[in-house]
Amino acid sequence: MVALMTVPAMAQDAPTPAPLPTFHAPVATEGDSAADTQTTPAPDDTAPAAEPSATTPPDAAAPATATQAIAAVADPQPVTLEALVTDGGKTIEQGLIWRIFSAKPDGSGQLQLAAKSDDAVAKIKLVPGSYVVHVAYGRAQASDTLTVKEGENDKSMVLEAGGLRLNAAVTGDVPIPINLLHFDVFTSGQTDADRAVIAQNLGANDILTVNAGTYHIVSYFGDVNAVVRADLQVQPGQLTDATLYHKAAQMSFKLVSEAGGEAIADVDWTVKTADGSSIFTNTGAFPSTVLQEGDYVVFAKRGDKVYNRQFEVQAGQPKEIEVLTTVY
Repeated sequence: MVALMTVPAMAQDAPTPAPLPTFHAPVATEGDSAADTQTTPAPDDTAPAAEPSATTPPDAAAPATATQAIAAVADPQPVTLEALVTDGGKTIEQGLIWRIFSAKPDGSGQLQLAAKSDDAVAKIKLVPGSYVVHVAYGRAQASDTLTVKEGENDKSMVLEAGGLRLNAAVTGDVPIPINLLHFDVFTSGQTDADRAVIAQNLGANDILTVNAGTYHIVSYFGDVNAVVRADLQVQPGQLTDATLYHKAAQMSFKLVSEAGGEAIADVDWTVKTADGSSIFTNTGAFPSTVLQEGDYVVFAKRGDKVYNRQFEVQAGQPKEIEVLTTVY
C-alpha cells in the first residue's frame, strides 16, 4: 500500500535531507524565453577533401572530411547551454553536469568527449561542426544534437524532471527507525528482469531527481523478509512524497529460566518459517531482527541443549519473545 502526501512523511528521528535544486514551476515569467532548440543542418560531410598543394610535405595528408577540414582552420566559437526542468519553466540554477561529444564516432565507434562543464549555464567554446549534448541533473538526463556555426551559439535543454522522496512505516503508523530502513528505485516493468536500477540504498527522506515517469520502488525494513513494493508516478516539475507501509514488526529474543527473568548469555539463535526455512541466526543474550507477519519457530541452543518456541508476528510495535528453559 502506498500513500502519496504533500508533506514530509513521518519517520522516527528522520534526518534532514541535504538541499537539492529547487523544482521550478513550469510557467515562464514575463520576459523569460527559452533559447531556440532547433539546430542548423550539419555541414555536408560528403564534399571531397582538398587536394594537397605542391608545397605540401609528402607526409601531410589532407583532412578526411569536410567537418575535419573546417575544424583545422576555424577558430572555436562561443556556445551557451542552459537546462529547464519543464518546457516553459525557468533555468535550473545548480546541480547540472554537461558533456559535449563529437557527433562522429572515432575508429573504435565511440563518440569523443569535446567539452565538459558543471556550471548551471555552461559557457564553452567549440569549433564549428556537429555535436551531441548530454546534461544530467541528479538521475534525470537528456541528450540532443547541436550544430556549432560561426558567431554566438545558444541551446536550451528540457529535462522534464521531477523529485521523489520516500519514507515507510509499519501498518498503523508505527514509525520505523531510520537505521532499519532503505529503498531501491528501478524503472517500471512487469518483472525484475524488465527493470533497470536507478538508485540503491536510499535513506528515508532522501530526495531523488529523475525524469518524469513511472518507477518501481522496493522498501526494505530490516534485512530479513520485510519487503514492500510499489509503482509510483513522478510528475515533471513536482516533488512526489510517498510512504510505503510494512506489515511487520521488530522482534527480540531471550532465553530465561523463568518468565520475566534475566537473559541467559552465550545462546545460539535460529528463527525458521512455518515451512522450516531458516531466515535468521545470531549468537548472544538478546538478539533482535525484523520479521513480516506470519508464523515462526525460534530455537535457542546453549551447550548441548536446544529450546524452542512457536510464535506469531503481527504488524505493530516491537515485541519481545521469551524462551523458557523450565518448559523442557
